[in-house]
Amino acid sequence: MQLIEHIETPALLLDRDKLDANIHRMREKLKAFDVVLRPHVKTNKCLDVSERLFAGGRGPITVSTLREADFFLNAGFTDILYGVGITANKFAHAATLVAKGAQLKLVLDNLEAARLLAEFARSSGHQFEVLLEIDCDGHRSGLSPTSPMLIEIARLLCGTGVHLCGVMTHAGKSYDCKSLAEIQVCAAQERAAIVQASEVLSEAGFDLSIISIGSTPTALFTEDLRGVTEIRAGVFAFFDLVMAGLGVCQVQDIAVSVLTTVIGHQPEKGWIITDSGWMALSRDRGTAKQEIDQGYGVVCDVSGRPLQDLVVSATNQEHGIISARTGRLETSQLPPLGTLLRILPNHACATSAQHAGYHVVAGNIPGFEYWPRISGW
Repeated sequence: MQLIEHIETPALLLDRDKLDANIHRMREKLKAFDVVLRPHVKTNKCLDVSERLFAGGRGPITVSTLREADFFLNAGFTDILYGVGITANKFAHAATLVAKGAQLKLVLDNLEAARLLAEFARSSGHQFEVLLEIDCDGHRSGLSPTSPMLIEIARLLCGTGVHLCGVMTHAGKSYDCKSLAEIQVCAAQERAAIVQASEVLSEAGFDLSIISIGSTPTALFTEDLRGVTEIRAGVFAFFDLVMAGLGVCQVQDIAVSVLTTVIGHQPEKGWIITDSGWMALSRDRGTAKQEIDQGYGVVCDVSGRPLQDLVVSATNQEHGIISARTGRLETSQLPPLGTLLRILPNHACATSAQHAGYHVVAGNIPGFEYWPRISGW
């Protein structure tokens, strides 16, 4: 255990009580539906956190890199969805994971990748399970729910060693909503698109076992999950300022923050200088398009209480600049050099990715333990 004042800054803090409360909230929400939670562990990239998602057990997970798949497979997680479109330079790695016992699911959304994977499976003798990605809102990748390509890809894969087991989608536009009502519309659209795609394939004779959707906003505010088998939300465990700006959570629900130290002042500018620049906070500006722009993060005291409407208004690589949103700080308001502050992140995934692990606090306990993360590809 380590006292907070002994931690070298910048450092990533994780409030264990808030983490557990956030996980409980998602679990309670999904109790009303006949679905499986397949959490996206790209947010935490940490065994200690991921175990808490399953009350210490091992359940199905989603990963964003094959390195994550390696790590979690070695820790006993076997049911793994690699949620990024597969490319040929990853086929051998995927095959190794399957050979080691992973029930690995890959994602396809185009005929060329499907053809290449089928050729690899035939020539190597390996077998794979795949899901077709569906575009439910024009946000990013995926096929239209009624695209003829769905059946064309499914037929191409027949007899190749590549088994089509399902469809998946992600309501990325839910992150741009202006109200909870809009999020509910996105959730209905997400469900409708994936169910429609599954019906197109079913009517063509393809039996699917996985109908997968996932975004934290839609998962927490959906009213109907008929036809869906699993949810792939991830950031719900930590939350962040983007989620708070959407109304999905409150600022006090955010479980991660960056511990930083005041290292200087610019009194004539009303600036506080810290040792946490974008290398500690990330350059994510996800709240810039929301009603309240939170700069590079909301400033809190060492206990986590937001301070004087302070935000990180600018960052250099190793320096953060804090200023008041409502006007210039007076000299008397500048915290002394050496003061510890916490910065709440815009995007928990991006900020957490800047650090090697979490210094974990629980309630008012002043000591910390350390939970390591993985990184890289």
